[in-house]
Amino acid sequence: MSELTHFNKEGRARMVDVSEKADTVRVAVARGEIRMKPETLALVKQGALAKGDVLAVSQVAGIMGAKRTSDLIPMCHPLLLSGIDVSFNINDAESKVEIEATVKNTGQTGVEMEALTGVSIAALTIYDMCKAAEKSMVIGDICLVSKSGGKSGNYLRETQP
Repeated sequence: MSELTHFNKEGRARMVDVSEKADTVRVAVARGEIRMKPETLALVKQGALAKGDVLAVSQVAGIMGAKRTSDLIPMCHPLLLSGIDVSFNINDAESKVEIEATVKNTGQTGVEMEALTGVSIAALTIYDMCKAAEKSMVIGDICLVSKSGGKSGNYLRETQP
């Protein structure tokens, strides 16, 4: 395992200095899901919830979340993101919405946290918009699927949750 980089000589938290790193094209993909009762999923699909189009609002929230990652995660660098896509797959068989976020930039540090934050915020928004119909929904299996670019190279998750 690599050495942890977010600690200074005194063992206190620090934001890593990336000023010597070269700009490279970086892409990260994250996934997660929110499980719900079939009746709630039907309301999402029909657009029948009082707060509106759940997936449209959640998509915008996921994009906004990815853009604001450095405001939420203390040691993340503010990044100029060149692209963010949040997409959904409705899985009727398992009564869940699967969420995927792809984030891209050209810079000195990666966009993994932005992709993970995008998925998390999208899932939380679905919960918020559906909670009047169901409070027992479960958000889970949020993970990094892949990343490319940068000094550490490419990463591809071997098993999907």
